[in-house]
Amino acid sequence: MSALKGRGTDWTQERGTSDEGRRCGEAGRGRWAGPRRGRETLHAEWTKLRTVTGPAWLLIATVAATVAISAAASAAVRCPSGIACPVDTAKLSLTGIQFGQAVVAILAVLVISGEYSTGMIRTTLTAMPHRVTVLGAKAAILSGLVLAAGSLAVLGSVLTGRLILPGHGFTAARGFPPLSLADGPVLRAAAGSVLYLALIALLTLGIATAVREPAVAIGIVLSLLYLAPIIAPLLNQHWERHVEQIAPTTAGLTIQATTGLRSLAISPWGGLGVLAAWAAAALLAGGLALRLRDA
Repeated sequence: MSALKGRGTDWTQERGTSDEGRRCGEAGRGRWAGPRRGRETLHAEWTKLRTVTGPAWLLIATVAATVAISAAASAAVRCPSGIACPVDTAKLSLTGIQFGQAVVAILAVLVISGEYSTGMIRTTLTAMPHRVTVLGAKAAILSGLVLAAGSLAVLGSVLTGRLILPGHGFTAARGFPPLSLADGPVLRAAAGSVLYLALIALLTLGIATAVREPAVAIGIVLSLLYLAPIIAPLLNQHWERHVEQIAPTTAGLTIQATTGLRSLAISPWGGLGVLAAWAAAALLAGGLALRLRDA
């Protein structure tokens, strides 16, 4: 009996130790599962993007097209001697952003809609069932890539403006100092343009996640990007100002302005804030759609 009693006591102690270890293990998993899952999801999304050629070429096209169009815009404008030229040279040198945003939008659509069109989204959500985490990882990888490409595009655009504009009459003697990132307004316009492209990518990702169809998503995004600047001048002054304050592009692109700030419909950082609100709303809608609908 004493032997049995001893064995029973040992068994109880062992079970207690085992239960305590299991609880500690579960607590540890609960503490670290979230960060580990996030890192794994980020790694998976990064692997998917870097192992296909499409995103890389679109990023290269964003940089090349932005710089080329900015250079063409700078070369097309002249300031003849003896004539006052009310030109915002920083904004002029960043003209290519208005085209580069379209390439960024196409890239953002392909990040999610490409998986829906091929059926890969089912595999993705089976391997990583936490759908909001998947969307967050896509947003993080996409915005990081666009920030990098946007930085190169903006630096190239400012550099071409600095080289081209003085030869077209925009000289320091006439009140147009060479473009430099050491100048506060120019730095704000340049950095804001990079952020603008990243926010356009997030806005597009949210819309594409909610819509799923690539063609429809691209159509919606391009309408948002380019219709407002076309429609606004056709309206009376009151409604034109309201459209410029709430449309994602007309509001967001005020970040490029370095002159005549008092005449703007919205302040530069306020306009970028409007675009950020659009992007947040689109991601929220996309996240809800991804979570509530079947793959």
